[in-house]
Amino acid sequence: MHFLSRLIETPILEDPAKNHMNIHRHFYRYSKGDFIGPAIKITKTKAKITLKGTHEYEDSISEIIAKTISDPQKSFEVKGTLITGVDLSEAITDLGLNWILKKSTGKTKNYKADIIDQISKNQLLQAIDVFRENSYLLLSFIINTTTKVTTKKKIPQPSKKKAEDDDLSKRIQFCTGTMSNTDANIKMVLDSVASDFKTDIPNNWKTIILLNNYNITEIVIPKNIKDSRLLRIMAIRKGKMFRSINIDGELIEKQYSIFV
Repeated sequence: MHFLSRLIETPILEDPAKNHMNIHRHFYRYSKGDFIGPAIKITKTKAKITLKGTHEYEDSISEIIAKTISDPQKSFEVKGTLITGVDLSEAITDLGLNWILKKSTGKTKNYKADIIDQISKNQLLQAIDVFRENSYLLLSFIINTTTKVTTKKKIPQPSKKKAEDDDLSKRIQFCTGTMSNTDANIKMVLDSVASDFKTDIPNNWKTIILLNNYNITEIVIPKNIKDSRLLRIMAIRKGKMFRSINIDGELIEKQYSIFV
């Protein structure tokens, strides 16, 4: 499940840095103030559905498209990058993946794998589920002319713009996925990324844009930690998450108090 979907279900997390690092890690770069979060655009034609997302939606887009693959055992080529702060060599081996994880040489301990591999639907879904907890998996693959995902290989710098100055059309070029337009696929998309807006979405929609922005009002500093980098990582953010959905020009907004 995407980290925002989890956060919508439980906006106030108990000890997020200890018990919910899969969500907390998406927020520890933020200080106090207003910040632009991830966004996704969904369009549909008679033949296909197209998903365009910013960074931090690539796992959800890849997962959604992968679920539509009909043959779970047939192998196909994937390319891309795995970026993580954890040595996941054992997990890579357990999943049967031919990815070589290399440790960075800088002060910050990071690991990276450049990916060119043959993989099955089930392997891909398992990999997305495992690596989204503590990593960024930036994948591209083509099943056929309708079913495919394209993701950039480098993580962009966080936006410093205000929400009203957001260059959304540029940001959502980070990851693009397409699939056949069926009732089942439409339901899966809306369940995955817009479950809290489902009752607001009419059946005849053509374009949906979903924005997620944050207002951090307080940072709770943990005690007994002297390392400045670890202090930033373990600190808890309190504030609000603003979600807005634009359905063919009609805007609907929701907000959640968050403790992350």
